[in-house]
Parts: sequence; structure tokens; C-alpha cells
Amino acid sequence: MSEITANSMGAVSADASSRFYVREHHPENGTLLGFWIYLMSDCLIFACLFAAYAVLGRSYAGGPTAAELFDLPLVATNTALLLLSSITYGFAMLESQRKRLGSALLWLGITGLFGLGFLGLELTEFAHLIHEGAGPQRSAFLTAFFCLVGTHGLHVSFGIVWLVTLMFQLNRHGLIPENRRRLMCLSMFWHFLDVIWIGVFTFVYLMGVLP
Repeated sequence: MSEITANSMGAVSADASSRFYVREHHPENGTLLGFWIYLMSDCLIFACLFAAYAVLGRSYAGGPTAAELFDLPLVATNTALLLLSSITYGFAMLESQRKRLGSALLWLGITGLFGLGFLGLELTEFAHLIHEGAGPQRSAFLTAFFCLVGTHGLHVSFGIVWLVTLMFQLNRHGLIPENRRRLMCLSMFWHFLDVIWIGVFTFVYLMGVLP
């Protein structure tokens, strides 16, 4: 009959040679895995909005069409701002890996300015459309348009709030492992928004002006 023994942590084993200790364990990449799962759930949200736009995008209800409303030079400028913000965020990541806190903060600040520029142009476009009587209640096409583009704009707004908060954390605590992990998560989020916007620019704006 084997001897049942328990170790100091309360675990039970068959004999003394097989004793083991249970220690607190936290997966090293648990945060990143959780954040990937969050991004996948966000993908589903945008997939639904894209699908809704695909169905309703030509339902003008006698109102203005996409070709009549969209200002492609303005949207192209907006797209350039968002793409540039992704590049500057990449520079911030490089500087953080080189442990240059000041340079990383500078690039993060520039990223935030590009993001604010993007939001400013988007709000200008929305205000112009509503002023022209092309608000979200005018037709199913405009409802789907405002939902899709507005949801992306909300994500960019949250990203900027996160960015500012992270800059305060970096300024206070420096490039500690926790802040480096937060930088990585925000990097994934920011580039995710970039990818979504490329889809919006292509599917909504470019295809919208086609006859």
C-alpha cells in the first residue's frame, strides 16, 4: 500500500519521490492572447457592418448617391494621415526597443496628432453631409455608411485616449515590462484600425463612386 503524503502547498502525492509543489503561474503571453481574441471579436463586428453596407449600399431611396456625395481627395488625405500614423507608431516601437524613452514619446505624440487629424477630417465630412441633407436618416445607404465609418471613427477615438493614457504611464514609470506590453497591445490595435480603414476606403469610397 503506497503512502499518501501531502507537500507544504497542500498537494497530495503517492510517495515521497513524486512530491511536487504547485506555484502561482501566469502565462507569459496571456495578455497578448487575450487581446488577439478581443481583436477577433472586433473583426466580427466590422464584418457585420461591411455586410450590412454591401446589402444597403445602393438603397438610395431617391436621395443622393455615393458618387454625388463622396469627396475622394478629402478621403485620400484622411487615409494618408492614418497610414502615416501607423508608420510613426512603428518608429515609437523601435525606439522603445532601443530603450529611448524620449524618442518613443515623441513618435507617440506625432502618432496622436495624425490620429486627431484623421478624426477632424472625418467629422468635417460628416458635418458637410448632414448640412447637405444627407444624414443617416435620409436613406438605408446613408444609415449603413454612417454606422460603418462612424464605428471606425469611434475606435480611433478610443485609440487616441488609450495613447494619451499610455504616454502618461510611460512618462511616470518608464519602459518597464508592463508598459512595453501595453505598447505592443496598442500597436496591434492601431494597425488593426489601419487594415479596417483600407477596407472602408476601397469598399465604401472607391467602389461607391463607380457607376
